[in-house]
Amino acid sequence: MACSSEIETTDAEASVEGITVYLVRHAEKETGDDPDLNAAGQARAEALADALEDASLETIWSTDYRRTRATAAPLAQRLEVDVQIYDPSDLDAFAETLKTAGETALVVGHSNTTPDLAAALGGEAGPPIDEPTEYDRLYVLTGIGTATVQTDIRRYGARNDASDG
Repeated sequence: MACSSEIETTDAEASVEGITVYLVRHAEKETGDDPDLNAAGQARAEALADALEDASLETIWSTDYRRTRATAAPLAQRLEVDVQIYDPSDLDAFAETLKTAGETALVVGHSNTTPDLAAALGGEAGPPIDEPTEYDRLYVLTGIGTATVQTDIRRYGARNDASDG
């Protein structure tokens, strides 16, 4: 398909191509119960907004924690969309919600939920996220809703020591 803003994709074409979902863990955080982002995390949230500002996102999802909402906030503000809250305790049901919605989405979660959500969407979980240091992993899952989901694990923002490429 040619890359042109004049070409519109029909619903039937979109269902053949599937949808794209971006997954990230929240950015660096303070300590304590339900902490907010620290300075590095605020910078990373801005870097996420820079990385995905032109990704044609239709919706942004976050768990209901300060650190995840704050990670999503700069991009949501730029795109003028509300952040929707999801429950990470039932990732299979949430994956079905994303598939049914059929929208290009960003999902901000946690080190212990993001790889599992990638798998629930038909993608690859990749290696476990290094909980104390790895905040720069960005999953790009394409073809969701089709027989073949492609997983591309990228990095964004300041590089973490734990990042492997």
